[in-house]
Amino acid sequence: MDLIIDLQKPTQKLTRNGLQSGGRRYDVPLGRRDGLVANQTGANLMLPAPFETLGNITRKFEAVGLNITDVVILSGAHTFGKASCATFRNRLFNFSGTNAPDSTLLDSSMVSVLQNLCPVNGDGRQTTALDWNSTENFDNHYFRNLVNGRGLLESDQVLYSSDEAISTTRSLVELYSKNWQIFLDDFKHSMVKLGNIQPLTGSSGEIRKNCRVVNS
Repeated sequence: MDLIIDLQKPTQKLTRNGLQSGGRRYDVPLGRRDGLVANQTGANLMLPAPFETLGNITRKFEAVGLNITDVVILSGAHTFGKASCATFRNRLFNFSGTNAPDSTLLDSSMVSVLQNLCPVNGDGRQTTALDWNSTENFDNHYFRNLVNGRGLLESDQVLYSSDEAISTTRSLVELYSKNWQIFLDDFKHSMVKLGNIQPLTGSSGEIRKNCRVVNS
């Protein structure tokens, strides 16, 4: 998405424009500070992994003030991007000790393609699109994939196919799979909430002169 900033007006909002790919324009407040240290271990504890249950994913979101609707909406960002074989190969051959692919992968042609792409003894670095058959547009195709058993990551498909989803997220997935406009409108609101998680205030953090390094 394009970033448009008027440096002469520091109090204005930053506008993200995803119109070229089909997204919505939305504003987020400027001024969030950068941290002074990097903590990959801490970040990994907070971020959902591709293999987690829906319950674990939901608890991680709730811990930072996001709700079950945000879980579904923000997962829709997987309409873009790629994943490596290492993040989903467990679903293709011997899922949970069954000696078979994950039963929620209902598209047999997709399973065959992915098995060829990601062999059992491969290095796991090969990648493929998260949004199967719709890689260039910001749309609701990701949710249609889930309904049809084509979610690439286990953490995607659990939003629709897990037992937990029946009473929590499945109805939202179905809603967004049918209504592109509602998804786009809800997505921009959840993105603003995401950007406002635990901002550094007071004397904490800094505004970096070079975003790659801490100020000297």
